Amino acid sequence: MKMENLSLSNSFSKSHNVSSINKVNTPIKNILRTPTHHPSPSPARGGRIGDKSRQYTPKTPIGADRFIPDRNNINIELSQYLINNDTKELENKPSTMSEMVGDMSNCRVMLYTNKAPRAPEGHSNNHKVVYSSFKSSTKKKTSRFIPSAPERILDAPDIVNDYYLNLIDWSMNNVLAVALKNEVYLWNATTASIENLVTLEDPEIITSLSWEGNYLAVGNSSGNIQLWDTIKTKRLRTLNNSADRFSCLSWNQHVLSGGCRDGKIYNNDVRIASSLISTFSGHSLEVCGLQWSPNGKMLASGGNDNTVNVWSATSLGEQSSESTSVTPLNLFTDHQAAVKAIAWCPWRAGCLATGGGTADRTIRIWNCQNGQNMYSVDAKSQVSAILWSSEYRELISSHGYSNHELIIWKYPSMNKVTELTGHTQRILGMVMSPDGTTVASLAADETLRFWECFLVDSTTKKKQQIKQGKINKENCGIRFNNNIR
Repeated sequence: MKMENLSLSNSFSKSHNVSSINKVNTPIKNILRTPTHHPSPSPARGGRIGDKSRQYTPKTPIGADRFIPDRNNINIELSQYLINNDTKELENKPSTMSEMVGDMSNCRVMLYTNKAPRAPEGHSNNHKVVYSSFKSSTKKKTSRFIPSAPERILDAPDIVNDYYLNLIDWSMNNVLAVALKNEVYLWNATTASIENLVTLEDPEIITSLSWEGNYLAVGNSSGNIQLWDTIKTKRLRTLNNSADRFSCLSWNQHVLSGGCRDGKIYNNDVRIASSLISTFSGHSLEVCGLQWSPNGKMLASGGNDNTVNVWSATSLGEQSSESTSVTPLNLFTDHQAAVKAIAWCPWRAGCLATGGGTADRTIRIWNCQNGQNMYSVDAKSQVSAILWSSEYRELISSHGYSNHELIIWKYPSMNKVTELTGHTQRILGMVMSPDGTTVASLAADETLRFWECFLVDSTTKKKQQIKQGKINKENCGIRFNNNIR
């Protein structure tokens, strides 16, 4: 017994991305009124005309767009006359003007006949920059906060560093199953208790795990699949389908499908004694990715032969003998490496996401209704797993060589939302909690990290459920505005 092997390490504190704000050290009023910017008052700068004994700080900065006159030093009659008459004609009669008004050296006259000259090309108003840098940021953020550090870290010693295996799964009862070499441990996320369920004899190792309620299917390197009742801690039966290891498992109610190293998919109805009901032979090499669609109508499989097959659930009963072959609904050959990452979209029927290995590094989104590759993006590193969020229009991928990170993608733009780093070696698998808020990643660095990627505000979620009629307004425990419809 190695109950102490899977232990809680020091929790990482949540870190918040606080953006730095550039501040100007000098207050705005000092910038506009300091004498270094305006060495002396002058008529052009709005100072008091004719009074040179007093040094006034002009109220209008250099380069201002208006002039505020001092009526005590302006000849109103002359200004009115110049406004109402053609100034070009007056400029040709300087002697007449001099005789009429005398000395105009101290007069400020507003002329409106000619437009103000344009600012030179490339001119920038410094005061405009100062004001704009102090604008208050009251705009509501459009993206939520995603912690960049894991919420919790568990040790996972003796993890088998094999890209093709699926060594982790999270049940709907909030119990996490982890395979460590020849043992299976159960970690209860509610109580934090740890239990050893399975221990195989050497040299056998655990190669795949899959939950269905309280029952856990355990594939091993000998070609067997064991079915365990985790409540009674009892093995119910063993399915002997092949001599090669089962790298992946997937449930569809009472049907258990297993992807084998021999390239075949074995479908078992666990309700009957002779459980094997059909075999899908669509891959030439090991089947390393396998998942039934949420509605149970299609099965997607990915193999080491770089192909993706989509099978129909109606084909489970079509095979009458071993010589009868079943044709897949779709065959996708665009990937250039092994396809382990397989994930069905929970809110769009027939939408499938797949990810390729080191030589491919591409995530592709397929429409399995028409076989079209809708979107694709270069992930820059080996894709080991993909999960869809049920609360957001997003998906998350885990990666091996060479970045060892998790990436959240926006759908359908496939733009990066954030990157989560911390693993020091390639990530082998990834699963999501039953409430859809937390993702657990298992890596070759022998750590299991929990990331709170898709947290949802409880008030907002209950409001949405009320709008959809899923819960009663009176019993929700929250006071709502009557305007909500």
